[in-house]
Amino acid sequence: MNAPLSAQRSKPALHETEPAYVLHAYPFKETSLIVEAFTCAHGRLPLIAKGARRPKSALRGLLMPFQPVLLWWSGRSELRLLHRAEWLAGHPQLRGLPLICAFYLNELLLKLLARDDAHEGLFAGYEAALVALRSGEAPAAVLRRFEKRLLTEMGYGLLLDCDSQGAAVEPDALYTYLPERGPARLSGADVDRAAVAVGGRTLLDMARDDYANPRTLLESRALMRSILNHHLAGQELHTRQLLREMQQL
Repeated sequence: MNAPLSAQRSKPALHETEPAYVLHAYPFKETSLIVEAFTCAHGRLPLIAKGARRPKSALRGLLMPFQPVLLWWSGRSELRLLHRAEWLAGHPQLRGLPLICAFYLNELLLKLLARDDAHEGLFAGYEAALVALRSGEAPAAVLRRFEKRLLTEMGYGLLLDCDSQGAAVEPDALYTYLPERGPARLSGADVDRAAVAVGGRTLLDMARDDYANPRTLLESRALMRSILNHHLAGQELHTRQLLREMQQL
């Protein structure tokens, strides 16, 4: 016999997304986990994985960072209930500097990305960054590309080939970057007073995602740190200190 209509209405809808990544997980009560997941179709989601820390839990060992998973959950409240997880693929674990860089990507998403806000393009960019880190690509270039894409998805895309007045960026000129406005040309004493000064060549290289020039690599790092600090509004990125110690960020 069919269940009463009232019971059918009260039964929570089961959602499925493919794929998803675990950004962060931490213990909740005695045997559960709170999981911050980044999904393609639903954005960043908070999930409770009940009993996930029990030795015989079906979820145990599946909720690892940097591995694509398929998730099933229900609920519409701030904290959703995770029912099931399956690995979509198994990739070699990141180690050393690439691992710290990957945790940096996760921390950026946790600090800057609103919950329940889908960004399929950013999800693709995150996957591409993980592939690049695994393949041995220069980590700094991988991070700069992802940072740019994150800002674009948030609605703060960088203006790099023309300045805040609409004039074309000149390779041999010096610029600072004004949040929400773009590059502003520097001259004379303005150079010493600027919080960040970058060459026009650096801006043009960044527009092409070309970080082969050592000066571009250094100046783009300082520029992106300044811009991200503006949007972080005082929030600290703990992975930055680790990367500074390795002299790579």
